[in-house]
Amino acid sequence: MEYEFKTMDDVELEGKTVIVRVDVNSPVDPQSGELLDDTRMQLHSQTIIELSDRGARVVILAHQSRPGKSDFTSLKEHAAVLSNITGKEITFVDSIFSKYAQDVIKNMVNGEVVLLENVRFYSEEMPKLTEDEQVNSHMVKTLAPLADYFINDAFATAHRSQTSIIGFSKALPSLAGRVMELELNTLYQILDHAQQPRVYVLGGIKADDSINVMANALKNNSADYILTTGLVANIFLEAKGVDIKEYNRNFIKERGYEDYIDIAKDLLKDYEEKIILPEDLAILENDTRVEYDIDEIPNLPIYDIGSKTISTYVEKILIAKTLFANGPAGVFEKEGFSMGTESLLNTIAESKGFSIIGGGHLAAVASNMDLDDEITHISSGGGASINLISGKELPAVKALDSSARNNGNF
Repeated sequence: MEYEFKTMDDVELEGKTVIVRVDVNSPVDPQSGELLDDTRMQLHSQTIIELSDRGARVVILAHQSRPGKSDFTSLKEHAAVLSNITGKEITFVDSIFSKYAQDVIKNMVNGEVVLLENVRFYSEEMPKLTEDEQVNSHMVKTLAPLADYFINDAFATAHRSQTSIIGFSKALPSLAGRVMELELNTLYQILDHAQQPRVYVLGGIKADDSINVMANALKNNSADYILTTGLVANIFLEAKGVDIKEYNRNFIKERGYEDYIDIAKDLLKDYEEKIILPEDLAILENDTRVEYDIDEIPNLPIYDIGSKTISTYVEKILIAKTLFANGPAGVFEKEGFSMGTESLLNTIAESKGFSIIGGGHLAAVASNMDLDDEITHISSGGGASINLISGKELPAVKALDSSARNNGNF
């Protein structure tokens, strides 16, 4: 489907109040509350600076983590870091839609920037609501009348249908921010020119996203090979009947992915020739790396793919014309277990095809390896980019498209 969307170039912003959704979700030190990485804030700084310089009154919405997590915190520290990065005084408002927050917004002057409190502190942000329920939520009904435009710059959450992402897009004329614009233009351009063989390298700890995308890509016939690593590989090995031992089976259960074993069985039944599984794995044994063939795995943690698997995967990557990778191949932070992740990244960088890396840990490793310039595109959103590449509709993009097509909005 062809999508349309308006950008910040399409409207006059001076004197306009804009609600801007960004994704500055960052690692947080649980003891000190200090933000450990400002990559996402650096990313969105261009949008914020431009809006302020063009005389808009900028109201930022964002989230940090989710309820129940140790890093589910206030955005007060984020405001301080963003102020530093942008060189703008960004005022933190410790509520989302209280009378105080409303008064702050009403009294803003041109160029002023405020950051409201973590939107996930609000109970109607996270549940799966219909679009009508999102538009009619208290947050949207309270804040939307105070603004002229909604700007969605949070590409990393574009695959989520949440109130602060969809509700405002339906209630206000909506634009793509600079991060969203760059991601969509780049990814759609790559998709338009995608050539075979198309190889996916899917791993990491968030197995649900990867397996859902795998299913979509296989059903759409948009993948020629899928190379499995990380927890994704363990689930598929278990589904195939490989004895990954009790420790690793329990880990799958603890992460809440037991139901995905049956999904993996169905995918293997229909697409086994396209889903490539590890031949050997690296185990944490006596605090060191020991490799075993998959039929000899001991009852110890699987931490990486093995050397034979790396060789097989390297061959597949080198013949690819279009490559997409998401998630590390193992516990790369542990000494001795970065081999799979680094080897595959080096090969992706050497390949002649279009290459895309999803955001998160894999992007961070690529950056630490100075591979940024060797990869066609490093996305700011792993889940969003893999969903888009596999042909799945992104709720946030659909909402931008709907707003752009509604001529009365502009």
